Amino acid sequence: MKFLTMVTTSNPDKAGPPPPDLMQAIMQLGMSTGAALKDTGGMRDTGSVAVKGGNLVVDGPFAEAKEAIGGFAIYELPTEADVVEYCKKFADLHRKHWPAWEGQITIQELVPMGPPDGNWK
Repeated sequence: MKFLTMVTTSNPDKAGPPPPDLMQAIMQLGMSTGAALKDTGGMRDTGSVAVKGGNLVVDGPFAEAKEAIGGFAIYELPTEADVVEYCKKFADLHRKHWPAWEGQITIQELVPMGPPDGNWK
């Protein structure tokens, strides 16, 4: 099963940038997953495009944010319980190495999409 995880910081102005020892601990945790980690990276909110009331709405770029999505990772793990356990370890690293940080890790299962024959034309 593939999972997308996104880290959201709920107090970006108070928390400040992540400390280097947290980043080192995250790298070590990521290496411990072996082949399970498929991709990872940071994210910066630049805006959004939506349909509201039948109209196309473009919002952003945003000068201030009450929440910030800081990064993502894609894992291939056998079960949902495995990705939850990993995310608990990841959140605990934040608690230990970055006491000012408050946030959450959202987990979403990635579901394959495509035509029944698997061939896009």
